[in-house]
Amino acid sequence: MIPKTIDPSDLIPYLAFGCIVCGIWGVLSIISRRNAMAHERLARLGRPLSEHDIDQTKPKTKTKSENFLAMFDGAQALAPPLIPKTELELSALKLALANAGFRNESAMRVYLGTRFAALIVSASLGVSLFVPKYGFAFAGLKWVVILSGIGFYVPQVILWWLKRRRRVAIFLSLPDALDLLVVCVESGLGLDAAMRKVCEEMEDHAPVIADELSVCNLQMQVGRPRREALHELGVRTGVDDVRSLAAILIQADRFGSSIAQALRVQSDSMRVRRKQVAEEKAAKTAVQLIFPLVLFIFPGIFVVLVGPAAILIAQKMLHQ
Repeated sequence: MIPKTIDPSDLIPYLAFGCIVCGIWGVLSIISRRNAMAHERLARLGRPLSEHDIDQTKPKTKTKSENFLAMFDGAQALAPPLIPKTELELSALKLALANAGFRNESAMRVYLGTRFAALIVSASLGVSLFVPKYGFAFAGLKWVVILSGIGFYVPQVILWWLKRRRRVAIFLSLPDALDLLVVCVESGLGLDAAMRKVCEEMEDHAPVIADELSVCNLQMQVGRPRREALHELGVRTGVDDVRSLAAILIQADRFGSSIAQALRVQSDSMRVRRKQVAEEKAAKTAVQLIFPLVLFIFPGIFVVLVGPAAILIAQKMLHQ
């Protein structure tokens, strides 16, 4: 006996029933919330106001950051199915989020919840688009799986892009910050005061490196050992130059050598490395230009030069 295929029109009553149930549940939730607020207001009016109640009665305006964080409260509840099971994967994920600039404790749960929500949304979109057209055949399910995979990996691609952009911003602004740090230290300021001065001077045109240095300076001010704060600065940024700078400062602090001399040596070595990177990119340019030349420029030149001759040859061959 051949099984009967499911007609998408047969699912319309079930969808309508689900929408009606969700609407009734939403209305009842609003009514119950209003009743609870009314009872609370009556109970508060029946007793003298305390300082806490006075503060609660004052109008409060939510900032943009609070509204932005409130949008991800539901995403955090979806995170548990995707939380890594091993400590190695968990630390790698936290490091990737820190490299992208997300240092909050709830950043991991928000990110994982966002991936799970994107998976659900993309799967629902695929079902609504392809199942009515192809049914539950292989063609429809194939596109649903492809769209679900795209939605699941889009947050990971965005995280990679944010991490790469932040690393490039730190890499480009680090020489200016290091030169200013050398000037401040050689003028007599300590390392903490010099880092604070660099943050004040560069917070407008280089906010990323200024933010990282301010976090490191704040950690040292609250009593964290300088070695741990500098080491975490190198790990948190994920830039090799910052790691080498942190290692040099740690060694200078451990052995009691001149910090100004160590910073100047690091600045010179960084200039040499930056020059080598620029020469390497310039040497790769000739090879990288081959592909656009062959694919886009040479065909046009070939058509312009050979086209008229080919037309004349074809005309003469036809007349013969």
